[in-house]
Amino acid sequence: MKVFRFLLLFIIAFQSNAQISDFNNIDFKKADSIALECKDEGLYNLPELVHKLTLNLDTDVERFRAIYMWVCINIENDYTLFLKNNKRRQKYQNDSTKLTNWNIHIRRKIFKTLLKDKKTICTGYAYLVKKLSNLANINCEIIQGYGRTSSTNIDKLNAPNHSWNAVELNGKWYLCDPTWASGIINPETYAFKFEYNDGYFLTSPKLFAVNHFPENEKWLLLNNPNLTFKTFLEAPIIYGKAYNALAIHDTPKKLHNALRPNEKVTFKYQLIKPITTNQVHLIVDNGFVDRKVEPNAVQIKDDTLTFEHQFSSTGFYDVHLLIDDNLISSYTFKVKR
Repeated sequence: MKVFRFLLLFIIAFQSNAQISDFNNIDFKKADSIALECKDEGLYNLPELVHKLTLNLDTDVERFRAIYMWVCINIENDYTLFLKNNKRRQKYQNDSTKLTNWNIHIRRKIFKTLLKDKKTICTGYAYLVKKLSNLANINCEIIQGYGRTSSTNIDKLNAPNHSWNAVELNGKWYLCDPTWASGIINPETYAFKFEYNDGYFLTSPKLFAVNHFPENEKWLLLNNPNLTFKTFLEAPIIYGKAYNALAIHDTPKKLHNALRPNEKVTFKYQLIKPITTNQVHLIVDNGFVDRKVEPNAVQIKDDTLTFEHQFSSTGFYDVHLLIDDNLISSYTFKVKR
């Protein structure tokens, strides 16, 4: 009976919708300032680095925050290496020997570049967060899986392409993505710019699942049998700013949608922080011209944002949600009679 009770408590803790709001009573300014003070530290003595980052912090969540923040503001995303790795893995996907040899080679390359130049790809970010956390006696795991951005070709997304972390704090598991939190990539030059995004720290699992799908589905941290790899591939595109504005993306459920003229489509989201209705806009692009429009029937109630839109003419439309001037999400609508 005791064993059963223990297992039940573990399942409840594991599947809880753990997120940053669990720590509203914590001020992370001290942890962040310590991470900034240690900005010039290297990676040649990790126990000493962890000691400096965590010595004067009182809770595990603050200690993890200092570690996570340090990684995000110090480690550069080597996007060229990421592209090269993806290209080789696609090339060797049907040749297990060549794929194994490549994986051994790239692993060595990743950690050599990380140690020497403080540059890496997602695997290196996730490894470093886990290693530093474990040295601080914080349970942290590397999660392998699939990540989707606006540039991801889902037709070729047939093997894991991303890594992130799950961390155990106060008996509950939380998700974070240090790679995407660290900065942005110039889509033309592939140059990296440090630009920390706090939205990827202890993120709501429901929002995280829109563009993260783990190999082991238990790391969704959701008890949702309707969430499958297929629904992940069909999901809308969400952007980094979505993680600062939304706790949950509810509807539309899919990136590609079909409607009839004048049929209403409902958009629904749960917000992290209050906004006003005049902050919400849509960009509607019909392939010839794009225009900024105010949605219909905008309501904000109990942190839930809902509104509607109709297309009066047939055609194919790209639709983008803006909150203020921040791009949040994208959809397509095929309107036909």
